[in-house]
Amino acid sequence: MKTQLLLSVLTCLASSPASAYTVPKPGGSNVVSNRRAFLSKLATTTAAVAVASSNVAPSSAVDDNLQNVYFGAGCYWHVQHEFIVAERSILGRKDSELTSLTGYAGGFKTDSEGRVCYHNFQSIADYGKLGHGEVVGMTIPESKIEDFAVEYFKLFNEGERADPMDKGGEYRSLLGLPGGSKHPSYPQVEAAGKAKGMTLVDGKGNDPDTLGKRLVYVYDSNKFPFYQAEFYHQYHNDFLSPAYGKEYNDLAQTALDDGRIKITGCPDRV
Repeated sequence: MKTQLLLSVLTCLASSPASAYTVPKPGGSNVVSNRRAFLSKLATTTAAVAVASSNVAPSSAVDDNLQNVYFGAGCYWHVQHEFIVAERSILGRKDSELTSLTGYAGGFKTDSEGRVCYHNFQSIADYGKLGHGEVVGMTIPESKIEDFAVEYFKLFNEGERADPMDKGGEYRSLLGLPGGSKHPSYPQVEAAGKAKGMTLVDGKGNDPDTLGKRLVYVYDSNKFPFYQAEFYHQYHNDFLSPAYGKEYNDLAQTALDDGRIKITGCPDRV
């Protein structure tokens, strides 16, 4: 139960500016925080570049109109795991192409440095106080939004999220699409929700908990962007199921090294 472990989590975090984050596109040339790693890539031979260029994964090659979306249903640790599974099964993505990252969305504010952070002893940009909820952001083809929505609503059991013991607006159920309910794929998303007995309503920002309401807030991700969570919270084991394993946990370091995970400027362990 995550809220019960909050104090132990906070003690392992140390102070390290974050801004609205665009989830990295698989195979794309993102600006990375680790410039040394980036320059090292530039230093590779022409032959190696040619090989890499000719070895683009099929999932990247066929991606159509990639879009940044997010989904939230309680604690983001288990939600990230389920969407990592979905990226692999639906899109055939390799580990180096995975985009699902934990983060925050649905609030109006950041701190003066553009940060949104997990609860911390220093009270720096606390996401709950800023009105955000826990989400998992990802970059997926527009044509697959419906499929990912179906996976999202599988997270609910009789209309309730998997961890009702975690209460408060931070754990509300929400999703974000460019344009919100005006997105072309929204009717399919809404239908997937209705099939599971869920009602979708437009989020206004800083919305309250959805516990016991069979409700999901829908946000325009252009107005309510995704803010990546700290490194500590990426590829983390959840307490609702057995540990996901070291291979899964180690994906966080790989994503940090290649720039898919950014340093947020929030209290963290890196």
